[in-house]
Order: sequence, then C-alpha cells, then structure tokens
Amino acid sequence: MTSQLEQLRAYSAVVADTGDIDAIARFHPLDATTNPSLLLKAASLPRYAPLIDSAISQARGTDLTARVADAADLLAVTVGVEILKLIPGRVSTEVDARHSFDTQATLAQARKLVALYEQVGIGRERLLIKIASTWEGIRAAEQLEREGVNCNLTLLFSFAQAVACAEAGVFLISPFVGRILDWHLANGAEKPATPQDDPGVQSVTRIWHHYKRHAFNTVVMGASFRNTGQVLALAGCDRLTISPDLLQALAEGTGDVPRALVDTGERAPAPARMDEPVFRWEHNEDAMATDKLADGIRKFAADQRKLEAMLAARLG
Repeated sequence: MTSQLEQLRAYSAVVADTGDIDAIARFHPLDATTNPSLLLKAASLPRYAPLIDSAISQARGTDLTARVADAADLLAVTVGVEILKLIPGRVSTEVDARHSFDTQATLAQARKLVALYEQVGIGRERLLIKIASTWEGIRAAEQLEREGVNCNLTLLFSFAQAVACAEAGVFLISPFVGRILDWHLANGAEKPATPQDDPGVQSVTRIWHHYKRHAFNTVVMGASFRNTGQVLALAGCDRLTISPDLLQALAEGTGDVPRALVDTGERAPAPARMDEPVFRWEHNEDAMATDKLADGIRKFAADQRKLEAMLAARLG
C-alpha cells in the first residue's frame, strides 16, 4: 500500500523542516527550511564541521563582533548551498530575529544574504528570505518582494498577521500549528478530541480558505507540527513543512489520506486593506498570538546568540 507520505504529496508540496542534510537526502522534499535553532542543532553534527570551518575562514570584519556576525551569515548560506544540491526547489534562510522590529536592519541583512548566495552562483529564484511576521517584518518583506526577493514570513500565529502578509504580496507564510496547540494546552484547554478540533489546524484552515476565497496568491505552508494527525488534517494545504521524525512516521504509515482542504472555487472581493493600527489591535486581541510571537522571537534570538558564541570561540 502507498505510504501516507506519498499520498500526502498528491495534495500538498512536502517541505523538510530541518537543516540536517542527511534527512533531506532521505525524504526528497521540494523545499527545505532552516532557522537559527535548526542551524545550531546541525552545527553539533560531525559532518557540518567543514562547513563551519569554511564560514569561519571567510569571515570578515573590523572586530570580533563583526566577524562573528559575518561568519553566522556565511554558515547559514553555506548550509543553504548544501541543501540546494539535494532539492529541486528553494531553501529558506532566516534573518536575525533581533531585527524583528527594525525594517531597515531586516532589509540590510536580507540583501546581504541574497548577495552571498549570488556570489556562489545561487540565484534568488532558489531562495526564500525568512522573516518574523511583525508589522516591521511584513513591511520589509513587501519591499523585498518588489525587488524580486521572495520571502517566507514565519512565527505567524494570528489571522491579522496572515491578512497583512497577503496584502503585502509576500510569496509564502508559515503559520504555526503545534505552538498554537501548546499555548492552549498550557492555558487549560482540553486535548483536542480529533485533529480537526486542534486550534492550530483550525487556524491554518481558516487562513487557507480566506486566501483562496479572496484570490490571494501567497502560498500557505503549515509548519510546527507535533504529530502526524495535525499534518494529515491539513492535506491539501499548499505546502507543509515537516520535521524528519514526522516525515519518517508518515513514510511508515499506510492508512488512507483523504484531502482535507478543498477549494470550492467560491470567490469574493478582498476586504479593505489592513493598516497598522488595525493590524496591531487585531493581533493584540489574540492573546495566544501575542504570547507566541514574542516567545518565538526570543527563542530564535537566544539560539542565534548560542550559535554566535560557538563561532566566537572558534574565531577567538
């Protein structure tokens, strides 16, 4: 019988949520996503030592801080280049989470990452620049899209974030499923009776239907899954980015996988564009989203600092 993973591929493009090159080679995803947490984890694997050495040897800067920052960018790009050798699509490379509330700093680092890829012969058609879905991040992504640099807007928890991203014309969003469920369980909610009752699954489903109904071209890529039930409840979503352990479980699963998200073809004019005050108020009204966005930014920043500390020790 065809595996659940192969059945899922008939409805949704499968993306690997990992920086582990071996896992990517094993599961043959369309795209792959990375972030500071995944890069930090990958950096502990022996096969990444030459990539770290390469980044360190190329790092430039007038002081140690600048050299470490340059080495971190070079490592992200070096890992991205290795991933691109194994996939037909794109790799997502993340801007420093500490720039999440600074549009200009986000733009500067994004342009640097694109230039570093171009220096080694990788065009922007193979890249997605990954940016936190803050108001400032969305504005940076809007500008980058005008420059022909496609973006992946991450740490997306609220409907307001999703609407603002679509209106900005971003290429792709990564609404998080598992972290939404985590928050609800931590705040006293009962475990969902079925995957369809999962608040994270319901959030992505609502966003996907809104995009289709109003003819937004932004790709919806469900992310941050805790179990295969969440993944399969979103079969039919444009893309799904899945960790290696869940990819393995799906590859071993043999039950039927029906399409969960179906485009009815019904269309309606887009509502009035969301401005900054409306965005901030509607996002603020979602306690889960405000908590998880702030928490996600802090955690990505913490892992970025750990990665930089490792590089500084090598450079020092």
